[in-house]
Amino acid sequence: MTSPVSPDPDTALIEAAFAHKREELAIRTTFPAEVLHAADEAARRDPTTAPGRVDRTGVPFVTVDPPGSRDLDQALRIERSGDGFRVWYAIADVGFWVDRGGPLEAEAWLRGVTFYAPDCRQPLYPPALSEGAASLLPDAVKPAIVFDFALDARAEIVSANIERALVRSRAQLTYQQVLDDVAGGGAKFRGEPWADSLVALKAFGELRREREVERGGVSLPILTQHVERAAAARLGYELEYEQPSASEDWNSQVSLLTGHAAALEMIRGKVGILRVLPAAEEEAVRTFRRVARALGFPWGPALSYAEFIRSLDVTRPAMGPLVWQAKRVSRGADYVAFDGEVPADPQHHALAMVYAHCTAPLRRLADRYVLDLVADLHAGRAPSAETRAVLPKVAAVMNQAETRGSKLDRGVVDVAEAWLLRGRVGERFNATVLGMHDGKVEVQIDDPPVRADAKRGEHARWMDLGEQVEATLTGVNVEEGKSFFELVT
Repeated sequence: MTSPVSPDPDTALIEAAFAHKREELAIRTTFPAEVLHAADEAARRDPTTAPGRVDRTGVPFVTVDPPGSRDLDQALRIERSGDGFRVWYAIADVGFWVDRGGPLEAEAWLRGVTFYAPDCRQPLYPPALSEGAASLLPDAVKPAIVFDFALDARAEIVSANIERALVRSRAQLTYQQVLDDVAGGGAKFRGEPWADSLVALKAFGELRREREVERGGVSLPILTQHVERAAAARLGYELEYEQPSASEDWNSQVSLLTGHAAALEMIRGKVGILRVLPAAEEEAVRTFRRVARALGFPWGPALSYAEFIRSLDVTRPAMGPLVWQAKRVSRGADYVAFDGEVPADPQHHALAMVYAHCTAPLRRLADRYVLDLVADLHAGRAPSAETRAVLPKVAAVMNQAETRGSKLDRGVVDVAEAWLLRGRVGERFNATVLGMHDGKVEVQIDDPPVRADAKRGEHARWMDLGEQVEATLTGVNVEEGKSFFELVT
């Protein structure tokens, strides 16, 4: 579902508001000259001269990403092996390009992650590396950390090897191209040396999703609200709910498997950084059960939270408010460093397994450190005292950066919602009650899809979750990303 923000070609107001959000969160928007110079120098390095790397350029890797992507962290190769699979997953080896203690690393520590907004993105590393030399772009030899998995018929790990290697991607594909090829029985790319990877990816992804269900893992379905630049003749922005893609899910299962293998390697070595999410508290689940019932979603007593989420019809109109409420069941995941003693509860409970971030080193600082660590551990090399000492600092920086990234994401949507509503002050909107706090009622506006707080009268009655109400728009501040509503009594 898409709602046009504005047909007005003048986007200066909304882009100034996006810039204001970045400034509020102290997000760095330029690279110092010495960092750009260091990136240009590093980009001239020749990967083929690096010692100790296995030559995997004969493996027909491909990348699968959104259209137009340039910061390609991963490339894959999947083939059937008997009843099971063999999976190679090559991840960009940032450590080859970025020296420890150098200006590139120092700048990356100040950023933590790549920050995304509709008008621009602020990369972790300068484009000379993140979109050039270090990216796994096709038809170029690149250094990578390669995970080589043997999987059984259930797509469970039989063995895993981790090595520093040289790789060469053969093609850059989009999720839609993968879907088109699979839907056509593999005809779209028939004859290419990597074509069989796409059909195998579907089979692998579906089996890994089945294993997730068996473990009791749960992922919220869709409806992450985001804002993007309109790909139309006019300038402008659009506010929309992100729609699911089966091929994106298959691809993500490769990343999840790799993150699981990295976590197992670090747990065996008793040192590392895990991505940990506590189990949902029973009271939070009970509250969400009441919310779901109020929003018109039946939830039988024998159905667990995970089973309920998987049973949802994602096309239902009230899915937006329901998914937003479901996010409150579990608090956010954290990066947790450990050395010598594994955390008491090391699991990522939404995935129902131990897990580590390691597959996006061009966009997340921690991934480079995890990759360096697991490559050394797998080779039998003990991490240095310096490496052990830096891991808690990496985890702290990542937790702070992820918090800022979440605030930017929410702020961007708030700005877009205010932009979308400008010029409509005084209008009434149909809405659904999501909750009450501080004398205000949290509502989901039906159309356009806006979530906001609405002021209620001093003596207004208690509002029930899921109740249908009307709210009047009383004011808009685009720069601050605020829309002001008042309930119609």
